[in-house]
Amino acid sequence: MIDEATFRRLSDSVLEDLKQSLIEAEEDGGFEAEEKNGVLNVLFEDDSAKFVFTPNTPVRQIWISAISTSFKLEYNQTTEAFTLPKTGETLKPLTQRLLREHTGNQDIVLV
Repeated sequence: MIDEATFRRLSDSVLEDLKQSLIEAEEDGGFEAEEKNGVLNVLFEDDSAKFVFTPNTPVRQIWISAISTSFKLEYNQTTEAFTLPKTGETLKPLTQRLLREHTGNQDIVLV
């Protein structure tokens, strides 16, 4: 397990990168990204749901609450990425998939 300082640095970096990608995609995606107190929220224009991205320092995971499910991404030192163990997806591709599933908009692309 990575140490707390490393986790904080890595999770802050990937969540900031994700936030910027979400901001670029939000106009055509039907959602809005906002960050508050280190928690990244994605709010949908139709008020149908909210996705919440939270760094969980004690267990060194990034948690996503979306589509009535909790996704817990762990840092994979081999790939140097936060990964969902069940599928092998990293944070941004997983988020893109969840956004597409929720909105039905297959044109959402997170770069």
